[in-house]
Amino acid sequence: QVQLVESGGGLVQPGGSLRLSCAASGSIFSINAMGWYRQAPGKQRELVAVMHSGGHINSADFAKGRFTVSRDKAKNTTTLQMRSLKPEDTAVYFCYYEDYAGDYYGQGTQVTVSS
Repeated sequence: QVQLVESGGGLVQPGGSLRLSCAASGSIFSINAMGWYRQAPGKQRELVAVMHSGGHINSADFAKGRFTVSRDKAKNTTTLQMRSLKPEDTAVYFCYYEDYAGDYYGQGTQVTVSS
């Protein structure tokens, strides 16, 4: 089993920045991908940005130019740097992990963008 622990959410004003972090622990094998999804109230969970083992990044259009995903392979962590945040970025952000056995989501961290 894999455990994912997120940190860094909170309340930020429009135009502000936040940095989310996630650490994976447990039965970790060869990681295929790590990154982030989000779910806003009343909406389905959606991709934010995921970095694959070869370095390729899949990211949503809304994330391009504002959000940056990174991984530290040695530490089994992933980080999401978010800039120029908008009220519509308000959501629960979930860490995502994928290895050969399957994929996992963390419990989520709330990000609220409001003045």
